Amino acid sequence: MTGRPPLLSVRDLRIELPDERLTPVRGVSFDLHEGEVLALVGETGAGKSLTARAVLGMAPRTARITGSVRLRGSELTGAPRSVYAGLWGRRVALVPQDALSVLSPVHTVGAQLAAAVRSVRRPGRRQARAAAVAALDSVGIADAARWARAYPHEFSGGMRQRAVIAMAMINEPELVIADEPTTALDPALQEQVLDLLASLREASGAAMLLVTHDLGVVARHADRIVVVYAGRAMESGPVEEVLPRPRAPYTAGLLASLPPDTPTGDRRLPAIAGAPPAPHEIEGLTGCAFAPRCPRAADVCRTLTPEPEPVVAGAGHLVACHRWRDLAVLPQKPFTGKGTV
Repeated sequence: MTGRPPLLSVRDLRIELPDERLTPVRGVSFDLHEGEVLALVGETGAGKSLTARAVLGMAPRTARITGSVRLRGSELTGAPRSVYAGLWGRRVALVPQDALSVLSPVHTVGAQLAAAVRSVRRPGRRQARAAAVAALDSVGIADAARWARAYPHEFSGGMRQRAVIAMAMINEPELVIADEPTTALDPALQEQVLDLLASLREASGAAMLLVTHDLGVVARHADRIVVVYAGRAMESGPVEEVLPRPRAPYTAGLLASLPPDTPTGDRRLPAIAGAPPAPHEIEGLTGCAFAPRCPRAADVCRTLTPEPEPVVAGAGHLVACHRWRDLAVLPQKPFTGKGTV
């Protein structure tokens, strides 16, 4: 990236849930620059969604958050809710995986979009309604004026997701957090919605933090990737460097388990042995959390937690693995840009 400071800087983010005696996020760090797409990737329970919610100020109220989250240099960790309320919709917006968790069932979609406009710009009601219709039109909803008068239950799943994208982008935020934004959609709609989100983001210049389990989506839409496991970053760097040449055994295992482009005689796919640790098991882990599942684990992996180190100085590709140099000489399965974790 350029020498300019990042839009969003997260350092050693740690999230504890004292009531449940859990620490699901254990020291995640990354930078996100203007206009960039950064993907947080990992299996279910890795801590990626909770990390994104903490950036938004939407972590559980009982959560104890330490580390640093800075937006344009302003520290947000420990900030009162009123500070975050001043960011929501204005500078930071959320595209969730479930549109119905955002859209109210008792108000028309147009009314909700108009309310989002009025919360930031304070226009008259007529101007707010016109902005709502324009926003629906911008996300490809035909006859937007008619649909603005409809309720969320009258929309199809794909239309609802387009509506929440319109709501997220209507005030031109500088940071969009997309948390599994196409999980509930069929594959054809997924790509349409992601292409739409990309075009709107590029037109506005917004940066995006993309939470996903789909490595194909990462390959097509992200600039950089952070691979998360048991609340820690295992590998991070430019997508064009990490996906073709992974250095962490966990990243390599995820890529190896993806289906090939063309059918083969063997219907079985390679799989990572075992399962990720349950949230209540993370506290008792020593060394590398992935060591119990790693085919290349050594004694040091089970006793000493690896810290991120550069693969090549200054290249931005970091890996947290004691034995990544061994993996570097192994043949890698070419990544074709398809498949989910």
